[in-house]
Amino acid sequence: MYSSKFFWKLKRRKQDRFHWLSHARFAAQPHARDKIYVQSQGIVTVPNAAFNWNTFLHCSGINQSADNLHIFLLVCGLRQVKDPLYLVDAFSEWHQEEPNVYMVIVGPEVDPVFTREVKAKVKRTPGVRLLREMPQEDLHAALKNCFAVLNSSVSEGMSAAILEAMDLEVPVLARNIPGNAAVVKHEVTGLLFSDPQEFVQLAKRLVSDPALEKEIVANGKEYVRMYHSWQVERDTYQNLICTLEGSTEE
Repeated sequence: MYSSKFFWKLKRRKQDRFHWLSHARFAAQPHARDKIYVQSQGIVTVPNAAFNWNTFLHCSGINQSADNLHIFLLVCGLRQVKDPLYLVDAFSEWHQEEPNVYMVIVGPEVDPVFTREVKAKVKRTPGVRLLREMPQEDLHAALKNCFAVLNSSVSEGMSAAILEAMDLEVPVLARNIPGNAAVVKHEVTGLLFSDPQEFVQLAKRLVSDPALEKEIVANGKEYVRMYHSWQVERDTYQNLICTLEGSTEE
C-alpha cells in the first residue's frame, strides 16, 4: 500500500481552491487543464488491539475511573502553528467546574523553545496533560478511546488526525479556519469553534447531547468512506504509474 505522506493532498471539497488553481495558474496553458486530477488523501486507521486505556490515563497523570471521564485529545507537534495552548486556560476553567473533563495534548517536540513554553504552561494548569508522541497504532487506539478529538491550529493544510478520528467514529471539535472547515461541516461531520469560549460551549453541548454525538460520528465516518478511501487513492496512483509506463514505452 502506498504511503499517503508522498501523495498530493488536495481535497475534493475544496472546489473553490481547485477552480482558482485551474483558471488562474493555468489560464495561459489551456493544454494543461485536461491533465489535472484532484485526488483526496486516503485514510486508514490501525488501532493497537493490545492498547490499555487505563495505562494511558495513568501515564497522563489522570487517576480516575475511566467510566466517568471525558478525555479531549489534541494531537499535534509542539510548534506555534498548531497553537496547542489556545484552549488551555478555558479548558482548565471548565475542568475546575467539572473535574471529570480533561484535555490531553499528544505530539512530538518539534520546536525546543516552544516546547519548553508548553511544558511550563501545562505543568501549572489543572485539567490539562501533555504526553510525548506515540506509535501510530497506539495513537489510533487512544483516539478510539477518547471522548473527542481537538484541533486548535492557526493554519492547516488537511489534518490527518481529524480524518482519522472520523474514521474511528470519534467526534471532532476544530478551530474554524479554512483548512478545517474544508473537512468539518459544522454540526454535520463535527463542530467548529471560533474562540476558546465557544469551544467550551460546544464541548459541553456535545457531552450533554448523545444524539448530536451519534449523528456527528455517523456523518464523519460516511464522509471519510466517500471522500478519503485509501483503496481509491491506491488505485489512482497505481493507474497513474501504469499510464506513465505506457507513455514511456511509446
